[in-house]
Amino acid sequence: MGFGHAVYRQSDPRNTVIKEWAHRLSSTAWDDDGYLFAVSEEVEKVMSEEKNLFANADFFSACSYHFMGVPTSLFTPILVLARVAGWSAHIKEQRANNKLIRPSADYLGPDQRPYTMIEKR
Repeated sequence: MGFGHAVYRQSDPRNTVIKEWAHRLSSTAWDDDGYLFAVSEEVEKVMSEEKNLFANADFFSACSYHFMGVPTSLFTPILVLARVAGWSAHIKEQRANNKLIRPSADYLGPDQRPYTMIEKR
């Protein structure tokens, strides 16, 4: 998460604005002595050079949330809230055209593993 995009192929135009805000916030907020933003920029650089992937809007959003004091456990709910309108529009479009849109994917992960109830751990 945070790199590449299904629609944008070269860069995410939203990232320019979000990265600038993350940089501004890093200079005014507690930032582990300024390391978080610097490390984020370095990760962005390495991913670009070694994997040919660009940071998307989610990557520097996490820095911004951190600098604004948002608890890490709320990052995902905020991401979801920002996307509910778009996801709802997709559902309406699918129903209007009577066509379910399913992305194709093949699960390559491990086989199902046994689960031990929390009380027995």
